[in-house]
Amino acid sequence: MRHFLTLADFSKEEILEILNIATTLKNEVKMKKYSPLLKNQTLGMIFEKNSTRTRVSFETGIYQLGGQGIFLSSNDTQLGRGEPIKDTARVLSSMVDLIMMRTFEHSRLEEFAHYSKVPVINGLSDDFHPMQLLADYLTMQECHKDKNPVVAYIGDGNNMAHSWLILAAKLGFELRISSPKNYEVSQEILQRAQSFAKISGAKILLSADPKVAIANADVVTTDTWASMGQESEKEARKKAFQNYCVNQTLMHLAKKDAIFLHCLPAYRGQEVSEEVLESPQSKVWQEAENRLHVQKGVMVWLHQNR
Repeated sequence: MRHFLTLADFSKEEILEILNIATTLKNEVKMKKYSPLLKNQTLGMIFEKNSTRTRVSFETGIYQLGGQGIFLSSNDTQLGRGEPIKDTARVLSSMVDLIMMRTFEHSRLEEFAHYSKVPVINGLSDDFHPMQLLADYLTMQECHKDKNPVVAYIGDGNNMAHSWLILAAKLGFELRISSPKNYEVSQEILQRAQSFAKISGAKILLSADPKVAIANADVVTTDTWASMGQESEKEARKKAFQNYCVNQTLMHLAKKDAIFLHCLPAYRGQEVSEEVLESPQSKVWQEAENRLHVQKGVMVWLHQNR
C-alpha cells in the first residue's frame, strides 16, 4: 500500500504517470464525461488547517469519480480533544477507503499514515504541499514549459519551496530559489533534494537576490509571506520580504513568454503585484483548477496501486 505524503516517495516515472492520469481525467471532464473509477469509495477529509481549494477540489473530485467525501474539521473529531493520532488513524481507516489530511507538523501525517489501513494523502503540512506541485507541473505541461525549464521561486523557504525542491530534483530541471536571510529553505530538505539531483541532473541555485533567480526564467512562482500559524510574524515578515514582491519590474527579467504561478490565496501588493497577477502571463486560475484534476489522478493511482 502506498501513501502520498511527499513527492520524495515517488519516482520520476510514477509522478509522470499520475500526471497522465490527471490529464486524461481533465479531458473527460471537459467532455462532461465522468468515469466512476472510485465508485462506492469513501474519502475521509481531515482539516486541521482551513482551506478553500483543497476542500472543494477533493470533495468534487471524489464525487466525480463515483465516490463520496466526508469533511472532518478539528472540531468534528476526537483529534481536536486530544485523542492520540494513532487511535484516530486506526478507527477512521477501518471505515473509509482513502484519507486526506491537512495539518501542521509533517510528523502528524507520518504517524497517521503509519497506523492507517488505507492510503493517506497529504493535503498540506508545514513541510510539504505535494498536491499543489502536481497542479503546478500540470499547468507547466499545458503551457509547454515542462521541457528543460528554469523555474524561479521568489519568497519564503516554506512548504512550497520545499516541494519545488523535491519536484525539481526528481524530474531533473533547474530551480532557483531566492529568500531573505533567516527565511531560507530547510537544510535537511535541501540536502535530501540535492541527493536526488545527483541522479536526475537537476540544478539547484539558492540566492538572496531575486534578480539573480528570475533572470531568463521560464516559470516564476511565489507564495504568501506569512502562512497559517504565522500571523504574529506578519509585520516582521513584511519588512524582511519588502524587496521580494514579484512585480512587473522583476517579471521583465524573466523570459518574455514566462508564466507566473501562485498557489493562492494571493495578497496583492505583497508577494505579487496586482499587475502581474492579472496579466496574460499569469496562469494562476488554470493552476487552481488543476488541483481538482491532479488530486483525482492521485486518488485513482493510489487505488490502482494498493
